[in-house]
Amino acid sequence: MLELLRLLLRTVLVLLRPRQDLVLENLLLRHQLAVLTRPTRIRRRARLRTWDKLLKLGIVVSNRSIRRYRWRGPARSPSQTWRTFLRNHAHHLWAADPFTVPTLTFKTLYVLVFIAHGRRELMHVNVTANPTAAWVWRQVIEATPWGRKPRHLLRDRDAVYGRDFRARAERIGIDAIATPVASPRANAVAERVIGTLRRECLDHLIILNESHLESVLREFVGYYNAERPHRTLRLETPEPTLRPIEGRVQCRPVLGGLHHVYERAA
Repeated sequence: MLELLRLLLRTVLVLLRPRQDLVLENLLLRHQLAVLTRPTRIRRRARLRTWDKLLKLGIVVSNRSIRRYRWRGPARSPSQTWRTFLRNHAHHLWAADPFTVPTLTFKTLYVLVFIAHGRRELMHVNVTANPTAAWVWRQVIEATPWGRKPRHLLRDRDAVYGRDFRARAERIGIDAIATPVASPRANAVAERVIGTLRRECLDHLIILNESHLESVLREFVGYYNAERPHRTLRLETPEPTLRPIEGRVQCRPVLGGLHHVYERAA
């Protein structure tokens, strides 16, 4: 009886709440659900023990027997591996990758990211509501002013690039390399920076419109390139700067306090 009274009281309180509060709560719950159910979110896998894999039929098979009868694929050609290629050309290689961001009114915006492999620097980021091949090519031109361009540009096989993207890139001296189909690890640097943008920025904000998203990304990219340390760079920033080693330490908020930058006063 007590539980029933609690349920009735809770229902009455919900009905008496202003409609604006209910809409905002609905919106926050939808955003939280979208973040938690995103396919790229890392989830823990069930761990299988030895007896789960080999003792199902009561037969113990040695590792030597498995290696003897396991099917072996065709021999690889004597060429460098993908990892070796990325390591050898890191300082002349950029990666591009698009991703989507929902807004307050459930409109989908598209973001295109260019990142340099050598220093993990975000070279160019832009937003649009209507992605086309012409818009993507304009972003390539804006990201490579005054001869600043990569030797190789790594990208996926998204149709938004257009059929003649590689030929147009060759005319300005860029080798546009398309990754294999359904191989996100082949463009892991771009995939990882998109994950960083989501986890450290966009998952904590509700985007209002295109101009709001542009403003948020502009501020975060400045923080990412100049203030955020990277493990790959031995805790240095993508844009190396000389910092004073003496002086009072002060704190500066980024994105309204979502992140903080600690630096010495000049």
